[in-house]
Amino acid sequence: MDETATGQTYSLKKSWMPGGSLLAKILGGGVVAVILGYVLSQSFFYAEPGYIYHVRTVTGNEAVVTEIGYKFYPFGRYNSWKRAMTVQAVSGSSQDAITSEKDSDNASASLPPLSIMFLDQVDAHAEATVRFSIPSDEESFLKLAHEYRSPENLLRTALLPVFKETLQANASLMTAEEYYAGGRTEFNSEYENQMRSGIYLVKREEVRVRSSKMASGSANVALGTEQEEYGEDSKTIFVVQKVLDATGQPRRKQQRFTDYGITVVSALVTDIKPNQKFIERMQLKQKASADRAIAREQRVQEEEQRLLAIARGEREVAERQAMAKVEQIQKTTEAQTEKQLAITRAEKLKAEAQIQRETAEINLEKARIEAQTQRTLADAEAYQKQVILEADNALAQKLDAEIKIQQLWAAAYAKRQVPTNVFGAGGSDGAPVGNDYETKAFMQLLTLDAAKRLNYERDLVKD
Repeated sequence: MDETATGQTYSLKKSWMPGGSLLAKILGGGVVAVILGYVLSQSFFYAEPGYIYHVRTVTGNEAVVTEIGYKFYPFGRYNSWKRAMTVQAVSGSSQDAITSEKDSDNASASLPPLSIMFLDQVDAHAEATVRFSIPSDEESFLKLAHEYRSPENLLRTALLPVFKETLQANASLMTAEEYYAGGRTEFNSEYENQMRSGIYLVKREEVRVRSSKMASGSANVALGTEQEEYGEDSKTIFVVQKVLDATGQPRRKQQRFTDYGITVVSALVTDIKPNQKFIERMQLKQKASADRAIAREQRVQEEEQRLLAIARGEREVAERQAMAKVEQIQKTTEAQTEKQLAITRAEKLKAEAQIQRETAEINLEKARIEAQTQRTLADAEAYQKQVILEADNALAQKLDAEIKIQQLWAAAYAKRQVPTNVFGAGGSDGAPVGNDYETKAFMQLLTLDAAKRLNYERDLVKD
């Protein structure tokens, strides 16, 4: 730097010398502001909602902050505790990622699915979520803060071990088959119960039970189908019995976090995935169950078909019986009709016969009367004739008869076909030859014969 420049700088400093106290004031104010800001930053904090704060001051006093807003802690320290802490065992989590204050809102601690063992020695991976609520009163909270000092220590040393232990203890209360056969709700309920009230003290026992199906051997041929039973009628199972106290209530191992006022808000078992062998076995059982169900449905279908065939046969029989009954009724009706018609005809014939008989009787009576009348008339006429005949010996009749006889012979004689003159003589045997004399004699004989037959005397009777 040359002398000219040096001189100018010096002259500037000298020109500012009267106002140097202003710069000092500005610098002093900045320092005071920085010191004041530092003091304020070390003495105030903002209380967030959903947190409880453990405040320690420079004088050694402690305070519990639960209200929202700016709080004063002069050159002290504070820890923030979540009012509710969540422990989760879910897929895609890592235990190394466990933190306290920096966890997201939906989980205070996360870990991978826990390995559990059911009563029937089936291992599985369980996913569960438990939400804890820390105490808000000052005495209980300070006791908790003094014991665990930070939320992370509380999670690592108290809540996570209880979470794992209770879940594993709960799995030993039932078998995997019972869980997947409808015991899921009971499993979840027991887990929440043990998280809140304590873990059951149990003892595992072996029990022999008899099978409901009695197996039979087939070695003795002489017994045929009546075989003897053999030793497959019982089996050994493991039963977990809860240890009871003097009052009959189950004994429990109390949860230690309850001594510090921590409560369980909710405990959920969201998923349990058994090992692959159990899954394969369950698939086989499901297939067998499905096949059994299909067979059962087929049996029901066959039974329905059998019943349908029976019903159809019964219907056909009923129809035939109905038709036969109809035919029988029709034939019976026709027979009854024919019978009634026959009876009607018979009654008609009987009535006609009766009428005819009555008519015949009437006719007979009429004929009898007529005959009697005729007989009476004939008797009267005969009597009249008799009287007449007795009066004149029936002369008029006899004469009439005589006249008719003579007329007949005269007519016959007149019509005879012979010559007027007959020549000949009597034969050697005296046989007639038919001359007039002989004819006249023959006619006289016939006349006498007729008179004889008329029984009358040609001569007049004299009194």
